[in-house]
Amino acid sequence: MNSKVAFLGLGIMGGSMAANLARKGFDVNAWNRSSDRPSITTAREAGAKIFTSIREAVADADTIFLCVSDVPDVEEVLLGDTGVVHYARPHALVVDTSTIGPQAARRIDQALQAQNLRFLDAPISGGDIGARNGTLTFMVGGDRSDFEECQPLLAAMGTTMRWCGAVGSGQGVKLCNQILVSTYMMGICESMLLAEQIGIDPNLVVEVCGSGAAASWALSNLGMKVAESDFQPGFTIANMLKDLKFVTAIANADDKRLMGVELARQLFQAVSELDDGAEQGTQAMIRAYRERQQPLVE
Repeated sequence: MNSKVAFLGLGIMGGSMAANLARKGFDVNAWNRSSDRPSITTAREAGAKIFTSIREAVADADTIFLCVSDVPDVEEVLLGDTGVVHYARPHALVVDTSTIGPQAARRIDQALQAQNLRFLDAPISGGDIGARNGTLTFMVGGDRSDFEECQPLLAAMGTTMRWCGAVGSGQGVKLCNQILVSTYMMGICESMLLAEQIGIDPNLVVEVCGSGAAASWALSNLGMKVAESDFQPGFTIANMLKDLKFVTAIANADDKRLMGVELARQLFQAVSELDDGAEQGTQAMIRAYRERQQPLVE
């Protein structure tokens, strides 16, 4: 496949992803809405060329990656007045790594097809650590041949790339992932609180429990951050609340009640209402236990 790549969105995740593509020898043109993000420097120093307009970044790209926050951001970058649809080469492959839910992915796919562009929804898991280390998981929906064409690029940024089915399927698997990680965080917070109460070193909780049936990426990578009140974001509470909104919308449409998700959402929402809470990492859920006095559930 042609190695000319555009990468749009150089935030916490995108900057490292673009950098890893460049380090693996791909020719990367990159763009970000704001010019003051430290992650832009990360991409530039790795060899990515930084442009000030979408038009310049995508003009000669065969594959266009996107890593932004929510549905309106994706639609603006791809379909807006200065969006990708106006400047991309015919038959270019657009790969969206954002989490936007299955319905939005299908709608965007139809809009891109009308402009002779191909689309994969490819949301990611692994946090800022996975983005830096090139160990992300990609959950991909779309045409299987497009997925196979894109695999060398995905392999430059991750270690697990799974085709999940038609467009929207990647988003569906990602929402299942978010149910798991959001409810895991409740368990991590409560185990750390119990350890503190009975005088157990939180390192033991991470090391010992992390070697048995309770092992998880979240415990290994975020457990001590919970214990030490290190709330630097790898994935923000604002973004988790956005993702859980998609989960509950789908569940409510079929009259399903996801009680664990609702409790996790309440805890994240409580933290988002505290100082700086929305932009802290999901491990800041512990603040809901420590700083909120009234009952969380009636």
